[in-house]
Amino acid sequence: MDRFTSTVVLDFFVAFGIVLGGSLIGGMAAVLVHLPPGSTMMRLADHLKIWGLVSALGGTMDTLRVIETGVLGGHLSPVAKQFTYLMAAFLGSQAAYLVLRAATGIKP
Repeated sequence: MDRFTSTVVLDFFVAFGIVLGGSLIGGMAAVLVHLPPGSTMMRLADHLKIWGLVSALGGTMDTLRVIETGVLGGHLSPVAKQFTYLMAAFLGSQAAYLVLRAATGIKP
């Protein structure tokens, strides 16, 4: 597998794992403090989506810098790669949110 494809897959699953793992652990903590775990997990998943996205990309400043220099310099290939990485991380975060929503049965 080439470097581009492996980075896309890793970004997806890192974002997925951050949202899903953080929400599940938060749900266990909710049980300990006598809060409803399902609604707590969904609230956490909603808040963790952006952090899953940012963490998967390793910080957004490098991504924004590549997009800026690519657009201003007329090099669109790096810009397309960065947007693909961004979309993979977004889809990973959203997929974990949807998995939790299906598991808990709680709609926002």
